[in-house]
Amino acid sequence: MVTDQKKQDDDVIIFRSKLPDIYIPKHLPLHSYCFENISQFSERPCLINGATGEVYTYAEVELTSRKVAAGLSNLGLRHGDTVMLLLPNSPEFVFAFLGASRIGAVSTMANPFFTAAEVVKQAKASAVKAIITQACHVEKVAAYAAEHGGVKVVCVDAPPPAAADCVAFSELTSADEADLPAVKISPEDVVALPYSSGTTGLPKGVMLTHKGLVTDVAQQVDGENPNLYIHCNDVVLCVLPFFHIYSLSILLLGLRVGSAILIMQKFDVVPFMELIQKYKVTIGPFVPPIVLAIAKSPVVDKYDLSSVRTVMSGAAPLGKELEDAVRKKFPNAKLGQGYGMTEAGPVLAMCLAFAKEPLEIKSGACGTVVRNAEMKIIDTDNGASLGRNQPGEICIRGDQIMKGYLNDPEATKRTIDKQGWLHTGDIGLIDDDDELFIVDRIKEIIKYKGFQVAPAELEALLINHPYISDAAVVSMKDEQAGELPVAFVVKTKGSTITEDEIKQFVSKQVIFYKRINRVFFIDAIPKSPSGKILRKDLRAKLADEHL
Repeated sequence: MVTDQKKQDDDVIIFRSKLPDIYIPKHLPLHSYCFENISQFSERPCLINGATGEVYTYAEVELTSRKVAAGLSNLGLRHGDTVMLLLPNSPEFVFAFLGASRIGAVSTMANPFFTAAEVVKQAKASAVKAIITQACHVEKVAAYAAEHGGVKVVCVDAPPPAAADCVAFSELTSADEADLPAVKISPEDVVALPYSSGTTGLPKGVMLTHKGLVTDVAQQVDGENPNLYIHCNDVVLCVLPFFHIYSLSILLLGLRVGSAILIMQKFDVVPFMELIQKYKVTIGPFVPPIVLAIAKSPVVDKYDLSSVRTVMSGAAPLGKELEDAVRKKFPNAKLGQGYGMTEAGPVLAMCLAFAKEPLEIKSGACGTVVRNAEMKIIDTDNGASLGRNQPGEICIRGDQIMKGYLNDPEATKRTIDKQGWLHTGDIGLIDDDDELFIVDRIKEIIKYKGFQVAPAELEALLINHPYISDAAVVSMKDEQAGELPVAFVVKTKGSTITEDEIKQFVSKQVIFYKRINRVFFIDAIPKSPSGKILRKDLRAKLADEHL
Protein backbone atom coordinates (compact mmCIF):
# COMPACT_ATOMS: atom_id res chain seq x y z
CA MET A 1 0.00 0.00 0.00
CA VAL A 2 2.89 1.99 -0.36
CA THR A 3 5.42 2.73 -2.93
CA ASP A 4 9.08 2.09 -2.52
CA GLN A 5 9.17 5.77 -1.81
CA LYS A 6 10.19 5.79 1.82
CA LYS A 7 11.65 8.68 3.67
CA GLN A 8 13.89 8.50 6.65
CA ASP A 9 12.97 11.08 9.26
CA ASP A 10 14.53 10.49 12.63
CA ASP A 11 14.92 6.82 11.69
CA VAL A 12 11.21 6.53 10.84
CA ILE A 13 10.33 4.48 7.76
CA ILE A 14 7.29 6.15 6.24
CA PHE A 15 5.00 4.41 3.77
CA ARG A 16 2.89 6.35 1.30
CA SER A 17 0.18 5.61 -1.22
CA LYS A 18 0.87 4.31 -4.71
CA LEU A 19 -1.36 7.16 -5.89
CA PRO A 20 -0.04 10.74 -6.01
CA ASP A 21 -1.17 13.33 -3.49
CA ILE A 22 -3.98 15.61 -4.63
CA TYR A 23 -5.30 19.09 -3.87
CA ILE A 24 -7.91 18.97 -1.10
CA PRO A 25 -10.11 22.04 -0.40
CA LYS A 26 -9.68 21.79 3.36
CA HIS A 27 -10.89 25.36 3.84
CA LEU A 28 -14.47 24.39 2.92
CA PRO A 29 -17.05 23.40 5.54
CA LEU A 30 -18.16 19.80 5.09
CA HIS A 31 -21.61 20.61 3.67
CA SER A 32 -20.17 23.09 1.17
CA TYR A 33 -17.61 20.52 0.05
CA CYS A 34 -20.25 17.79 -0.37
CA PHE A 35 -22.43 20.05 -2.52
CA GLU A 36 -19.59 21.85 -4.31
CA ASN A 37 -20.42 20.25 -7.67
CA ILE A 38 -24.20 20.06 -7.25
CA SER A 39 -24.86 22.05 -10.44
CA GLN A 40 -23.75 18.99 -12.38
CA PHE A 41 -26.39 16.69 -10.87
CA SER A 42 -28.97 18.85 -9.05
CA GLU A 43 -31.96 17.06 -10.58
CA ARG A 44 -30.57 13.55 -10.17
CA PRO A 45 -31.77 11.27 -7.35
CA CYS A 46 -29.81 11.85 -4.15
CA LEU A 47 -31.70 9.88 -1.48
CA ILE A 48 -33.99 6.92 -2.14
CA ASN A 49 -35.97 5.64 0.82
CA GLY A 50 -35.94 1.89 0.25
CA ALA A 51 -38.88 1.37 2.63
CA THR A 52 -41.24 3.79 0.88
CA GLY A 53 -39.75 4.35 -2.57
CA GLU A 54 -39.68 8.10 -1.94
CA VAL A 55 -36.95 9.90 -3.90
CA TYR A 56 -35.26 13.23 -3.10
CA THR A 57 -33.17 14.98 -5.74
CA TYR A 58 -29.88 16.69 -4.91
CA ALA A 59 -31.57 20.08 -5.21
CA GLU A 60 -34.24 18.98 -2.73
CA VAL A 61 -31.73 17.56 -0.26
CA GLU A 62 -29.58 20.68 -0.41
CA LEU A 63 -32.60 22.97 0.11
CA THR A 64 -34.04 20.82 2.90
CA SER A 65 -30.69 20.83 4.71
CA ARG A 66 -30.77 24.64 4.68
CA LYS A 67 -34.34 24.67 5.98
CA VAL A 68 -33.41 22.27 8.79
CA ALA A 69 -30.42 24.45 9.62
CA ALA A 70 -32.74 27.45 9.94
CA GLY A 71 -35.15 25.35 12.01
CA LEU A 72 -32.40 24.25 14.39
CA SER A 73 -31.33 27.87 14.73
CA ASN A 74 -34.95 28.82 15.56
CA LEU A 75 -34.84 26.22 18.35
CA GLY A 76 -31.87 28.05 19.84
CA LEU A 77 -29.04 25.87 18.52
CA ARG A 78 -25.84 27.80 17.92
CA HIS A 79 -22.32 27.32 16.63
CA GLY A 80 -20.54 24.69 18.74
CA ASP A 81 -23.73 23.21 20.24
CA THR A 82 -24.27 19.46 19.99
CA VAL A 83 -27.28 17.68 18.47
CA MET A 84 -27.87 13.98 19.13
CA LEU A 85 -29.15 11.94 16.18
CA LEU A 86 -30.90 8.96 17.76
CA LEU A 87 -32.18 7.65 14.45
CA PRO A 88 -32.14 4.65 12.14
CA ASN A 89 -31.07 5.11 8.52
CA SER A 90 -33.49 7.62 7.06
CA PRO A 91 -33.62 10.78 4.95
CA GLU A 92 -34.21 12.70 8.21
CA PHE A 93 -30.81 11.57 9.49
CA VAL A 94 -29.16 13.08 6.41
CA PHE A 95 -31.16 16.32 6.60
CA ALA A 96 -30.37 16.71 10.30
CA PHE A 97 -26.65 15.98 9.94
CA LEU A 98 -26.23 18.44 7.06
CA GLY A 99 -28.45 21.02 8.77
CA ALA A 100 -26.37 20.87 11.95
CA SER A 101 -23.20 21.23 9.88
CA ARG A 102 -24.54 24.41 8.26
CA ILE A 103 -24.94 26.22 11.60
CA GLY A 104 -21.58 25.02 12.90
CA ALA A 105 -23.20 22.56 15.30
CA VAL A 106 -21.88 19.10 16.16
CA SER A 107 -23.77 15.87 15.49
CA THR A 108 -23.28 13.01 17.91
CA MET A 109 -24.79 9.81 16.57
CA ALA A 110 -26.24 7.14 18.85
CA ASN A 111 -27.72 3.73 18.18
CA PRO A 112 -31.51 4.08 18.58
CA PHE A 113 -31.61 0.64 20.18
CA PHE A 114 -29.36 1.72 23.03
CA THR A 115 -30.93 1.41 26.45
CA ALA A 116 -32.08 4.61 28.14
CA ALA A 117 -29.00 4.52 30.39
CA GLU A 118 -26.66 4.25 27.41
CA VAL A 119 -28.37 7.10 25.56
CA VAL A 120 -28.34 9.39 28.59
CA LYS A 121 -24.68 8.62 29.29
CA GLN A 122 -23.73 9.77 25.79
CA ALA A 123 -26.07 12.76 25.92
CA LYS A 124 -24.51 13.96 29.17
CA ALA A 125 -20.96 13.39 27.99
CA SER A 126 -21.70 15.34 24.80
CA ALA A 127 -23.71 18.09 26.54
CA VAL A 128 -26.40 17.80 23.88
CA LYS A 129 -28.81 20.71 23.37
CA ALA A 130 -31.25 18.83 21.11
CA ILE A 131 -32.15 15.20 20.45
CA ILE A 132 -33.67 14.16 17.13
CA THR A 133 -35.36 10.78 17.31
CA GLN A 134 -38.46 8.68 16.65
CA ALA A 135 -41.54 8.73 18.85
CA CYS A 136 -40.85 5.18 20.05
CA HIS A 137 -37.55 6.30 21.58
CA VAL A 138 -38.75 9.53 23.23
CA GLU A 139 -39.26 7.76 26.55
CA LYS A 140 -35.52 7.08 26.73
CA VAL A 141 -34.66 10.78 26.68
CA ALA A 142 -37.73 12.49 28.15
CA ALA A 143 -36.47 12.53 31.74
CA TYR A 144 -33.04 13.74 30.67
CA ALA A 145 -34.56 16.56 28.61
CA ALA A 146 -36.82 17.58 31.51
CA GLU A 147 -33.90 17.66 33.95
CA HIS A 148 -31.78 19.73 31.57
CA GLY A 149 -34.04 22.69 30.90
CA GLY A 150 -33.09 23.78 27.41
CA VAL A 151 -32.81 20.39 25.73
CA LYS A 152 -35.23 20.08 22.81
CA VAL A 153 -36.62 16.72 21.69
CA VAL A 154 -37.51 16.53 18.01
CA CYS A 155 -39.62 13.68 16.59
CA VAL A 156 -39.29 12.67 12.96
CA ASP A 157 -42.69 10.95 13.18
CA ALA A 158 -45.85 11.78 15.13
CA PRO A 159 -44.91 12.36 18.78
CA PRO A 160 -46.74 10.19 21.34
CA PRO A 161 -49.58 11.89 23.29
CA ALA A 162 -47.51 11.92 26.49
CA ALA A 163 -44.70 13.78 24.76
CA ALA A 164 -46.37 17.14 24.36
CA ASP A 165 -43.00 18.89 24.58
CA CYS A 166 -41.72 17.22 21.41
CA VAL A 167 -41.08 19.36 18.38
CA ALA A 168 -42.17 17.88 15.06
CA PHE A 169 -39.34 17.46 12.55
CA SER A 170 -41.69 19.01 9.99
CA GLU A 171 -41.25 22.30 11.86
CA LEU A 172 -37.59 22.17 10.90
CA THR A 173 -38.14 21.17 7.26
CA SER A 174 -40.75 23.91 6.82
CA ALA A 175 -38.57 26.68 8.26
CA ASP A 176 -37.62 29.57 5.99
CA GLU A 177 -34.09 28.99 4.74
CA ALA A 178 -33.73 32.78 4.48
CA ASP A 179 -33.68 32.84 8.28
CA LEU A 180 -30.44 30.84 8.33
CA PRO A 181 -27.92 33.05 10.14
CA ALA A 182 -24.48 33.72 8.73
CA VAL A 183 -22.03 31.44 10.52
CA LYS A 184 -18.25 31.47 10.28
CA ILE A 185 -17.05 27.86 10.38
CA SER A 186 -13.38 27.07 10.93
CA PRO A 187 -11.85 23.98 9.29
CA GLU A 188 -10.86 22.91 12.82
CA ASP A 189 -14.43 23.04 14.12
CA VAL A 190 -15.89 19.69 15.15
CA VAL A 191 -18.77 18.52 12.93
CA ALA A 192 -19.24 14.90 14.03
CA LEU A 193 -18.86 13.26 17.43
CA PRO A 194 -19.17 9.48 17.12
CA TYR A 195 -18.30 7.41 20.17
CA SER A 196 -15.51 4.86 20.15
CA SER A 197 -13.57 2.92 22.76
CA GLY A 198 -10.37 3.53 20.83
CA THR A 199 -7.59 1.15 21.76
CA THR A 200 -8.82 0.62 25.30
CA GLY A 201 -11.25 1.69 27.99
CA LEU A 202 -14.74 3.18 27.96
CA PRO A 203 -16.42 4.79 24.94
CA LYS A 204 -15.11 8.28 24.24
CA GLY A 205 -16.33 11.09 22.00
CA VAL A 206 -14.21 11.24 18.86
CA MET A 207 -13.92 14.82 17.59
CA LEU A 208 -14.00 14.77 13.79
CA THR A 209 -13.56 18.17 12.17
CA HIS A 210 -14.77 19.70 8.94
CA LYS A 211 -11.21 19.58 7.62
CA GLY A 212 -10.80 15.97 8.71
CA LEU A 213 -13.94 14.63 7.04
CA VAL A 214 -13.35 16.69 3.88
CA THR A 215 -9.87 15.15 3.72
CA ASP A 216 -11.24 11.63 4.30
CA VAL A 217 -13.74 11.93 1.45
CA ALA A 218 -11.25 13.57 -0.92
CA GLN A 219 -8.66 10.87 -0.28
CA GLN A 220 -11.12 8.35 -1.70
CA VAL A 221 -13.05 10.07 -4.50
CA ASP A 222 -11.20 13.21 -5.63
CA GLY A 223 -8.38 13.64 -8.14
CA GLU A 224 -7.84 12.25 -11.63
CA ASN A 225 -7.47 8.66 -10.41
CA PRO A 226 -9.81 8.28 -7.42
CA ASN A 227 -8.85 5.69 -4.85
CA LEU A 228 -12.51 4.66 -4.68
CA TYR A 229 -13.92 4.92 -8.19
CA ILE A 230 -17.52 6.00 -7.62
CA HIS A 231 -19.44 8.46 -9.79
CA CYS A 232 -22.80 10.15 -10.26
CA ASN A 233 -24.28 7.21 -12.19
CA ASP A 234 -23.81 4.85 -9.26
CA VAL A 235 -26.47 3.58 -6.88
CA VAL A 236 -24.97 3.03 -3.42
CA LEU A 237 -26.83 0.73 -1.03
CA CYS A 238 -26.57 2.07 2.52
CA VAL A 239 -27.77 -0.70 4.82
CA LEU A 240 -25.03 -0.21 7.41
CA PRO A 241 -26.17 2.20 10.14
CA PHE A 242 -25.38 5.88 9.56
CA PHE A 243 -24.48 6.22 13.26
CA HIS A 244 -21.45 4.03 12.47
CA ILE A 245 -18.56 6.00 11.00
CA TYR A 246 -18.07 3.54 8.12
CA SER A 247 -21.59 4.15 6.81
CA LEU A 248 -21.47 7.90 7.51
CA SER A 249 -18.29 8.08 5.44
CA ILE A 250 -19.96 6.21 2.57
CA LEU A 251 -22.89 8.64 2.72
CA LEU A 252 -20.52 11.59 2.40
CA LEU A 253 -18.68 9.95 -0.50
CA GLY A 254 -21.98 9.50 -2.34
CA LEU A 255 -23.01 13.11 -1.73
CA ARG A 256 -19.69 14.43 -3.00
CA VAL A 257 -19.83 12.62 -6.35
CA GLY A 258 -23.58 12.79 -6.95
CA SER A 259 -24.49 9.12 -6.54
CA ALA A 260 -27.97 7.89 -5.72
CA ILE A 261 -27.96 6.76 -2.07
CA LEU A 262 -30.40 3.92 -1.47
CA ILE A 263 -31.33 3.86 2.22
CA MET A 264 -32.21 0.59 3.95
CA GLN A 265 -32.96 0.61 7.69
CA LYS A 266 -31.80 -2.89 8.60
CA PHE A 267 -30.36 -5.93 6.88
CA ASP A 268 -32.69 -8.76 5.95
CA VAL A 269 -31.48 -10.91 3.10
CA VAL A 270 -34.67 -11.08 0.98
CA PRO A 271 -35.59 -7.33 1.03
CA PHE A 272 -31.87 -6.63 0.57
CA MET A 273 -31.75 -8.68 -2.62
CA GLU A 274 -35.03 -7.19 -3.83
CA LEU A 275 -33.63 -3.65 -3.47
CA ILE A 276 -30.43 -4.55 -5.33
CA GLN A 277 -32.44 -6.00 -8.19
CA LYS A 278 -35.11 -3.25 -8.28
CA TYR A 279 -32.78 -0.26 -8.17
CA LYS A 280 -29.84 -1.89 -9.99
CA VAL A 281 -27.44 -1.19 -7.16
CA THR A 282 -23.83 -0.78 -8.32
CA ILE A 283 -21.91 -0.15 -5.06
CA GLY A 284 -22.22 -2.38 -1.99
CA PRO A 285 -20.45 -1.31 1.22
CA PHE A 286 -20.82 -4.28 3.55
CA VAL A 287 -19.37 -5.84 6.70
CA PRO A 288 -18.30 -9.49 7.13
CA PRO A 289 -21.59 -10.66 8.77
CA ILE A 290 -23.55 -9.40 5.74
CA VAL A 291 -21.03 -10.99 3.40
CA LEU A 292 -21.42 -14.25 5.32
CA ALA A 293 -25.23 -14.09 5.08
CA ILE A 294 -25.03 -13.49 1.32
CA ALA A 295 -22.54 -16.30 0.83
CA LYS A 296 -24.66 -18.81 2.77
CA SER A 297 -28.20 -17.84 1.78
CA PRO A 298 -29.89 -20.18 -0.71
CA VAL A 299 -32.23 -17.40 -1.92
CA VAL A 300 -29.47 -15.19 -3.29
CA ASP A 301 -29.22 -17.11 -6.54
CA LYS A 302 -32.84 -16.25 -7.38
CA TYR A 303 -31.99 -12.57 -7.86
CA ASP A 304 -30.25 -10.65 -10.61
CA LEU A 305 -27.17 -9.12 -8.97
CA SER A 306 -25.34 -8.39 -12.20
CA SER A 307 -25.59 -4.60 -11.69
CA VAL A 308 -23.21 -4.69 -8.70
CA ARG A 309 -19.71 -3.74 -9.83
CA THR A 310 -18.08 -2.96 -6.47
CA VAL A 311 -18.34 -4.81 -3.17
CA MET A 312 -16.42 -3.29 -0.27
CA SER A 313 -15.98 -4.86 3.13
CA GLY A 314 -14.83 -3.07 6.24
CA ALA A 315 -15.27 -2.70 10.03
CA ALA A 316 -13.69 -6.13 10.63
CA PRO A 317 -11.31 -8.42 8.71
CA LEU A 318 -12.73 -10.62 5.96
CA GLY A 319 -11.12 -14.02 5.49
CA LYS A 320 -10.00 -15.37 2.11
CA GLU A 321 -12.60 -18.18 2.13
CA LEU A 322 -15.43 -15.70 2.63
CA GLU A 323 -14.02 -13.42 -0.07
CA ASP A 324 -13.98 -16.29 -2.53
CA ALA A 325 -17.50 -17.42 -1.61
CA VAL A 326 -19.09 -14.01 -2.08
CA ARG A 327 -17.32 -13.41 -5.39
CA LYS A 328 -19.46 -16.19 -6.85
CA LYS A 329 -22.63 -14.34 -5.86
CA PHE A 330 -21.69 -11.08 -7.60
CA PRO A 331 -20.47 -12.11 -11.07
CA ASN A 332 -19.56 -8.62 -12.30
CA ALA A 333 -18.22 -7.15 -9.08
CA LYS A 334 -14.75 -6.31 -7.89
CA LEU A 335 -14.35 -7.24 -4.24
CA GLY A 336 -11.92 -5.69 -1.84
CA GLN A 337 -11.42 -4.58 1.70
CA GLY A 338 -10.73 -1.31 3.41
CA TYR A 339 -9.26 -0.67 6.83
CA GLY A 340 -10.22 2.09 9.18
CA MET A 341 -11.06 3.21 12.68
CA THR A 342 -13.25 6.01 13.94
CA GLU A 343 -10.30 8.01 15.30
CA ALA A 344 -8.53 7.89 11.93
CA GLY A 345 -11.35 9.75 10.29
CA PRO A 346 -12.01 6.80 9.46
CA VAL A 347 -10.19 5.28 6.45
CA LEU A 348 -6.49 4.36 6.66
CA ALA A 349 -6.21 1.99 3.72
CA MET A 350 -8.31 1.19 0.67
CA CYS A 351 -8.13 -1.51 -1.97
CA LEU A 352 -6.78 -0.06 -5.22
CA ALA A 353 -8.82 -2.57 -7.21
CA PHE A 354 -11.49 0.15 -6.91
CA ALA A 355 -9.35 2.87 -8.48
CA LYS A 356 -10.09 4.29 -11.93
CA GLU A 357 -6.84 2.69 -13.04
CA PRO A 358 -7.09 -0.43 -10.86
CA LEU A 359 -4.25 -2.37 -9.34
CA GLU A 360 -4.52 -6.01 -8.33
CA ILE A 361 -4.78 -6.71 -4.61
CA LYS A 362 -4.19 -10.03 -2.88
CA SER A 363 -6.99 -11.82 -1.02
CA GLY A 364 -6.92 -10.92 2.65
CA ALA A 365 -5.14 -7.62 2.08
CA CYS A 366 -6.96 -4.46 3.05
CA GLY A 367 -5.42 -2.25 0.41
CA THR A 368 -2.92 0.53 0.37
CA VAL A 369 -2.57 3.61 2.54
CA VAL A 370 -4.80 6.48 1.41
CA ARG A 371 -3.34 9.49 -0.39
CA ASN A 372 -2.21 12.63 1.41
CA ALA A 373 -1.34 10.53 4.46
CA GLU A 374 1.63 8.72 5.99
CA MET A 375 1.81 5.33 7.63
CA LYS A 376 4.43 3.61 9.73
CA ILE A 377 4.73 0.25 11.48
CA ILE A 378 6.37 0.21 14.90
CA ASP A 379 7.71 -2.40 17.27
CA THR A 380 5.21 -2.84 20.09
CA ASP A 381 7.94 -3.26 22.67
CA ASN A 382 10.28 -0.36 21.93
CA GLY A 383 8.47 1.82 19.36
CA ALA A 384 11.21 1.36 16.73
CA SER A 385 10.16 1.90 13.13
CA LEU A 386 9.87 -1.34 11.14
CA GLY A 387 10.29 -2.11 7.46
CA ARG A 388 8.43 -4.43 5.12
CA ASN A 389 7.12 -7.83 6.21
CA GLN A 390 7.67 -7.03 9.88
CA PRO A 391 4.48 -7.03 11.95
CA GLY A 392 4.00 -4.16 14.36
CA GLU A 393 1.52 -1.51 15.44
CA ILE A 394 0.01 0.49 12.58
CA CYS A 395 0.29 4.27 12.95
CA ILE A 396 -1.23 6.89 10.63
CA ARG A 397 -0.64 10.63 10.20
CA GLY A 398 -2.60 13.14 8.15
CA ASP A 399 -5.28 15.83 8.21
CA GLN A 400 -8.05 13.22 8.28
CA ILE A 401 -7.39 11.96 11.81
CA MET A 402 -9.45 13.07 14.79
CA LYS A 403 -8.84 16.30 16.66
CA GLY A 404 -8.86 14.27 19.87
CA TYR A 405 -11.21 12.75 22.42
CA LEU A 406 -13.84 15.07 23.87
CA ASN A 407 -12.83 16.32 27.33
CA ASP A 408 -10.18 13.61 27.65
CA PRO A 409 -6.72 15.03 26.99
CA GLU A 410 -4.96 12.08 28.64
CA ALA A 411 -6.63 9.52 26.36
CA THR A 412 -5.85 11.80 23.41
CA LYS A 413 -2.16 11.89 24.36
CA ARG A 414 -2.08 8.11 24.60
CA THR A 415 -3.51 7.81 21.09
CA ILE A 416 -1.88 10.71 19.18
CA ASP A 417 1.79 11.29 19.94
CA LYS A 418 3.74 14.56 19.80
CA GLN A 419 4.71 13.95 16.17
CA GLY A 420 1.06 13.66 15.17
CA TRP A 421 1.02 9.88 14.71
CA LEU A 422 -2.24 8.19 15.62
CA HIS A 423 -1.56 4.79 17.19
CA THR A 424 -4.26 2.38 16.05
CA GLY A 425 -3.68 -0.49 18.45
CA ASP A 426 -3.80 -2.87 15.48
CA ILE A 427 -0.93 -5.12 14.45
CA GLY A 428 -0.19 -5.30 10.73
CA LEU A 429 2.52 -5.61 8.15
CA ILE A 430 3.24 -4.16 4.74
CA ASP A 431 4.49 -6.69 2.21
CA ASP A 432 6.84 -6.38 -0.75
CA ASP A 433 3.92 -5.36 -2.98
CA ASP A 434 2.96 -2.49 -0.72
CA GLU A 435 -0.16 -4.17 0.62
CA LEU A 436 -1.33 -3.96 4.22
CA PHE A 437 -2.36 -7.07 6.12
CA ILE A 438 -3.96 -6.94 9.57
CA VAL A 439 -2.36 -9.57 11.77
CA ASP A 440 -3.72 -9.04 15.28
CA ARG A 441 -5.08 -6.43 17.64
CA ILE A 442 -3.41 -4.86 20.63
CA LYS A 443 -6.52 -3.08 21.67
CA GLU A 444 -9.10 -4.68 23.88
CA ILE A 445 -12.11 -3.69 21.84
CA ILE A 446 -14.44 -6.51 20.77
CA LYS A 447 -16.01 -6.36 17.30
CA TYR A 448 -19.50 -7.90 17.17
CA LYS A 449 -20.71 -7.75 13.54
CA GLY A 450 -18.71 -4.54 13.14
CA PHE A 451 -20.16 -2.97 16.31
CA GLN A 452 -17.73 -2.00 19.03
CA VAL A 453 -18.04 -3.54 22.48
CA ALA A 454 -15.84 -2.05 25.21
CA PRO A 455 -14.82 -4.68 27.79
CA ALA A 456 -14.35 -1.96 30.41
CA GLU A 457 -17.99 -0.91 30.11
CA LEU A 458 -19.26 -4.46 30.72
CA GLU A 459 -16.73 -5.05 33.47
CA ALA A 460 -18.01 -1.97 35.31
CA LEU A 461 -21.55 -3.39 35.19
CA LEU A 462 -20.45 -6.83 36.36
CA ILE A 463 -18.36 -5.58 39.25
CA ASN A 464 -21.34 -3.53 40.40
CA HIS A 465 -23.27 -6.74 41.09
CA PRO A 466 -23.32 -7.54 44.84
CA TYR A 467 -22.45 -11.22 44.27
CA ILE A 468 -19.49 -10.58 41.93
CA SER A 469 -16.13 -9.61 43.40
CA ASP A 470 -14.16 -9.28 40.14
CA ALA A 471 -14.70 -9.74 36.43
CA ALA A 472 -13.03 -9.50 33.05
CA VAL A 473 -14.53 -9.51 29.55
CA VAL A 474 -12.76 -10.77 26.43
CA SER A 475 -13.71 -11.78 22.92
CA MET A 476 -14.53 -15.27 21.72
CA LYS A 477 -14.41 -16.09 18.01
CA ASP A 478 -17.74 -16.71 16.31
CA GLU A 479 -18.38 -17.49 12.65
CA GLN A 480 -21.42 -15.24 12.25
CA ALA A 481 -20.68 -12.37 14.62
CA GLY A 482 -16.89 -12.33 14.24
CA GLU A 483 -16.42 -11.92 17.98
CA LEU A 484 -18.66 -12.37 21.01
CA PRO A 485 -18.17 -10.83 24.46
CA VAL A 486 -17.69 -13.46 27.18
CA ALA A 487 -17.07 -12.89 30.88
CA PHE A 488 -14.75 -14.41 33.44
CA VAL A 489 -16.30 -13.88 36.86
CA VAL A 490 -15.07 -14.24 40.43
CA LYS A 491 -18.00 -14.78 42.81
CA THR A 492 -18.16 -13.19 46.24
CA LYS A 493 -17.67 -15.62 49.13
CA GLY A 494 -20.74 -17.82 49.56
CA SER A 495 -22.40 -16.57 46.36
CA THR A 496 -24.51 -19.03 44.37
CA ILE A 497 -25.15 -16.71 41.42
CA THR A 498 -25.57 -18.56 38.11
CA GLU A 499 -24.45 -17.91 34.55
CA ASP A 500 -28.02 -17.16 33.43
CA GLU A 501 -28.56 -14.69 36.26
CA ILE A 502 -25.41 -12.80 35.28
CA LYS A 503 -26.34 -12.75 31.60
CA GLN A 504 -29.82 -11.42 32.43
CA PHE A 505 -28.37 -8.80 34.77
CA VAL A 506 -26.22 -7.40 31.96
CA SER A 507 -28.76 -7.76 29.14
CA LYS A 508 -31.25 -5.51 30.96
CA GLN A 509 -28.74 -2.66 30.89
CA VAL A 510 -27.17 -2.84 27.44
CA ILE A 511 -27.98 -3.06 23.74
CA PHE A 512 -28.18 -6.55 22.22
CA TYR A 513 -24.65 -6.70 20.81
CA LYS A 514 -23.09 -5.94 24.20
CA ARG A 515 -24.79 -8.86 25.93
CA ILE A 516 -22.57 -11.45 27.59
CA ASN A 517 -22.75 -14.71 25.64
CA ARG A 518 -20.92 -16.99 28.08
CA VAL A 519 -19.88 -16.73 31.70
CA PHE A 520 -16.91 -18.65 33.06
CA PHE A 521 -16.41 -18.76 36.82
CA ILE A 522 -12.80 -18.43 37.94
CA ASP A 523 -10.94 -18.16 41.26
CA ALA A 524 -9.05 -14.97 40.35
CA ILE A 525 -8.68 -12.65 37.36
CA PRO A 526 -5.08 -12.79 36.07
CA LYS A 527 -3.48 -9.36 36.32
CA SER A 528 -0.09 -7.74 35.83
CA PRO A 529 1.81 -6.19 38.75
CA SER A 530 0.34 -2.84 37.75
CA GLY A 531 -3.18 -4.28 37.99
CA LYS A 532 -3.88 -4.55 34.27
CA ILE A 533 -6.04 -7.54 33.27
CA LEU A 534 -3.99 -10.13 31.38
CA ARG A 535 -6.50 -10.73 28.61
CA LYS A 536 -4.14 -12.96 26.65
CA ASP A 537 -4.18 -15.40 29.56
CA LEU A 538 -7.96 -15.43 29.54
CA ARG A 539 -8.11 -15.94 25.78
CA ALA A 540 -5.72 -18.84 26.24
CA LYS A 541 -8.18 -20.31 28.74
CA LEU A 542 -10.90 -20.05 26.10
CA ALA A 543 -8.78 -22.20 23.84
CA ASP A 544 -8.57 -24.86 26.55
CA GLU A 545 -11.07 -27.55 25.65
CA HIS A 546 -11.46 -28.45 29.32
CA LEU A 547 -12.72 -24.99 30.33
